[in-house]
Amino acid sequence: MRTNEHGQTIGEAVEGWSPRQRPPRRTISGRYCAVEPLDPQVHAQALYDAYAGETTGAMWTYMAYGPFGDFTAFRAWQDEIAAGDDPLYHAIVVDGRAAGLASYLRIEPTMGVIEVGNISYAPSLQRTRAATESMYLMMRRAFDELGYRRYEWKADALNAASARAATRLGFRYEGIFKQAVVYKGRNRDTAWYAITDGDWPPIRTALESWLDPANFDGDGRQLCGLEELRTGALP
Repeated sequence: MRTNEHGQTIGEAVEGWSPRQRPPRRTISGRYCAVEPLDPQVHAQALYDAYAGETTGAMWTYMAYGPFGDFTAFRAWQDEIAAGDDPLYHAIVVDGRAAGLASYLRIEPTMGVIEVGNISYAPSLQRTRAATESMYLMMRRAFDELGYRRYEWKADALNAASARAATRLGFRYEGIFKQAVVYKGRNRDTAWYAITDGDWPPIRTALESWLDPANFDGDGRQLCGLEELRTGALP
């Protein structure tokens, strides 16, 4: 604990701190997928086709965007979001075809804070190694490549699937911001989650261990769960 000359408690010094760079528009390649800066010319049709596999419409419930009536509307939206720097959208590409989206947003280089969001996985990407790896790759860029201090995840407090995904990946739940957003004509209480640079090393190790091909049997079933690897509670 530190105090100033007035006897007030203050935060610890951050030695050698300087503002960080913004995320570059550069592909991050992994074993199971690539996270590529969104290019509608390359990705839009594949994404539209992949999302068509979700026939119930449930994947759009908690998204600020979608569903889309036709490809023309989807492509117009892709052209709009691809031009922006915050959110900075990426396509998740598996076997050469885009199957999901994710973005960096609320990027604050001066403070070293960055959020991941706008995540949508086509049915073919959901619950796959590529889905987990895409999140690992984006975390690795933020912490290891760019040196950010804090990595955030926010979700509708009613979105149980997003809460499970965040905690599985190692994000810590921080609380609820009531009536934070109005979207699609309804209220959103926003649940906040985060990983700090101090949290990151064991989370990175667990993710790399989970993604290792040796962690899967001949039928592709995991041998150790990600949360087990992170907590050390191995079977």
